[in-house]
Amino acid sequence: MGKKSRVKTQKSGSGAAAVISPKEMMNLVSELLQSISAAPSAGKEWEEYTQIKALVEKIRKKQKGVSIIFEGSREDHFSDLLAWAQECGASTDGFTVANFGTEGYGLQATKDIKAEELFLWIPRKMLMTVESAQNSPLGLLYSQDRIMQAMGNVTLALHLLCERADPSSPWLPYIRSLPPDYDTPLYFQQDEVQQLLGTQAIPDVLSQYKNTARQYAYFYKLIQTHPAASKLPLKDSFTFDDYRWAVSSVMTRQNQIPTEDGSRVTLALIPLWDMCNHTNGLITTGYNLEDDRCECVALRDYKENEQIYIFYGTRSNAEFVIHNGFFFQDNAHDRVKIKLGVSKSERLYAMKAEVLARAGIPASCVFALHCNEPPISAQLLAFLRVFCMTEEELKDYLLGEGAINKIFTLGNSEFPVSWENEIKLWTFLETRAALLLKTYKTSSEEDRSLLEKPDLSLHSRVAIQLRLAEKQILEKVLASGREKRQQFEKKLEEGAPLPRYEESDIALLENSDAEGKLPIILRKLEEVEERPEEDSHLLNGDKSEEVVEEEKVSQDVNSNLDLDEKPIESKHS
Repeated sequence: MGKKSRVKTQKSGSGAAAVISPKEMMNLVSELLQSISAAPSAGKEWEEYTQIKALVEKIRKKQKGVSIIFEGSREDHFSDLLAWAQECGASTDGFTVANFGTEGYGLQATKDIKAEELFLWIPRKMLMTVESAQNSPLGLLYSQDRIMQAMGNVTLALHLLCERADPSSPWLPYIRSLPPDYDTPLYFQQDEVQQLLGTQAIPDVLSQYKNTARQYAYFYKLIQTHPAASKLPLKDSFTFDDYRWAVSSVMTRQNQIPTEDGSRVTLALIPLWDMCNHTNGLITTGYNLEDDRCECVALRDYKENEQIYIFYGTRSNAEFVIHNGFFFQDNAHDRVKIKLGVSKSERLYAMKAEVLARAGIPASCVFALHCNEPPISAQLLAFLRVFCMTEEELKDYLLGEGAINKIFTLGNSEFPVSWENEIKLWTFLETRAALLLKTYKTSSEEDRSLLEKPDLSLHSRVAIQLRLAEKQILEKVLASGREKRQQFEKKLEEGAPLPRYEESDIALLENSDAEGKLPIILRKLEEVEERPEEDSHLLNGDKSEEVVEEEKVSQDVNSNLDLDEKPIESKHS
């Protein structure tokens, strides 16, 4: 399989701090855990972040030089990765690992590959999964810790660290090939995170750092004190930098696959396949239960020496930055979130809520403003039309002739409620976009000037690119709103007849490929961006003192890793 890689634990030496006593480290970790156990006051999130950051940096300084590292560069281990994959029965013909500059390492075709050709398969025995963690030395602790049981992503991160520290681990060829560090916001300096202030990413970035710090403190104490952890290799070396690396490895690479019996899904790291970089397209990877392997077909035709890409899914650039650590310049799915709701104190609330309910839309919802045309979806158009309806218009959609069928037209741009309604909704959207633009501390022109600076750090550049992209979407919505408003003002002034909806149009609405013509009630509300508290119900039963600390950790510990896994998506290599 090639040369063996030696593992080295740094405990002192050049630039290393004196070894800290276990008691002193436990005190620092306890202080960190205590400092972030309570939710901050509204508007105090940045202040809390800086306090947590200061404590973490104090711990990192004390832990300097105490970590497990591999000798040699990452590139030195790719030949071992390919040899191991071949031994395990994975496909290794037709591609190799290559350096693609700013995109990092990726897969390069060594022969012509046709679109939809199966070129890569990875058998289950190569995967690191929650199940393989349960069957490893980590299994005993897993069986006794509710946080690990509730959160597969955390289990994978600890599994990765335990295997990294084991010289006999079967996954060492994979682990050695992983990046030594990442560009996720967990690695940003404080001034680089500050560049994200005002963006829609900042709440998640601050929460991600807070939750990672909390998890580290919790598991450091657990590993040092729990009898089931007494033989884990992490007991001797478990630094914040170790955990940050493992969290980022999982966060940028985790995917859902079916369990061996196909009865449910589990989280997995997929060696070699996760070297592929992202481009626009469609998901081309699936799981073959019959052969028990992950399979990937080519997204398009690839010529020899071209980079082989896959599609990570319909993520916004904010999601890419937060969870993958990169900004994708040509993201066809970029969007800005906008939260809208009908006020319960409004006189017409009940009527508006009822019309929205019939259309399958909540009275309060997070929608998306898109980078492409049209910038608003059929669902958002429908919501805004109802939001701006008069009492008479609401009655018409609730009680009028053909009221039930009229619901189908709410998201169709060809059938306005009235010219006045169209003017109101586009004026509202225009005003809202303008207000959102005012929340940024810099203008688009200033951001473009900053991006021209040659000495800008990579992380600052990514933050400014994201900031600028959000503004460009809002500016596009602003211009579109103004144009639409003027268009309908002209129609109203001219006394243009309102397009009439006929019952025969139902077929058109149901069968059209145009998103704007689909019946709202038959569509999934894809605009909802808020993620549910997926694991909050898992720590149930009687509350006792011994589980209080675990529950505090679990309340938002899950949000630091990407829980929005989609079957077979990936990361940036």
